[in-house]
Amino acid sequence: MKTIGIIGGLGPEATVDYYKEIISQVNILNGDGSLNYPEIIVYSVNMAKFIGRLEKGDHSGAAGYIVESVLKLESAGADFVAISANTPHLFFDEIQQQVSLPLISIVETCKTKAKQLGLRKCGLFGTKFTMNASFFRDVFARDGIEVVSPDNEDINRINKFLFAELEIGIFKESTKSELLGIASKMIDKQGIDSLILGCTEFPVMFRNDEYLNIPFLNTTRIHVEAIVKESLK
Repeated sequence: MKTIGIIGGLGPEATVDYYKEIISQVNILNGDGSLNYPEIIVYSVNMAKFIGRLEKGDHSGAAGYIVESVLKLESAGADFVAISANTPHLFFDEIQQQVSLPLISIVETCKTKAKQLGLRKCGLFGTKFTMNASFFRDVFARDGIEVVSPDNEDINRINKFLFAELEIGIFKESTKSELLGIASKMIDKQGIDSLILGCTEFPVMFRNDEYLNIPFLNTTRIHVEAIVKESLK
């Protein structure tokens, strides 16, 4: 099996979820209790450093920080790398151009799943950087799938929940209800047929495949499916 490299720490809860999900999916594939797990190297970055550079508009510095992390994983023996967060995919192409190890894109894998499900208009939850950027929209549009974000007020509310609660391991039922309320409004006003959980903290809160009678695309699980598949090649 190939050695998996994971850039974690963006944030810690999601990184733990990635590890558990990889082991769970491998167990299902093995089906025999063989304990034949892939080797995994995790490099946990400093989230404050990465987000701080984004807040200052230092995009080259933010991308460069992830490039440095990929190179450290390469030195440690990883055969390929996955970034366990959506926001750094702002710079996915730029990062891939500067490293030799192949990267597995969370956005591309999510788009493939959306296409398989026959989705046409996906809502997007994530950090304000993700919801305000076009990288999800651009990738999905190649297959004729529209991606829409909430209105500006709800973008700010979601971002606040992420950094004041979810990123530091606080998961409240009241917050879950408010987020579902925003999703419901997007169904009614924007006509979404699905919701992309475009921050890997959201799948820790929303464990089901469907809420409000629409699919909730768990970007962690979808990404891990591709990671496990690559590790077994």
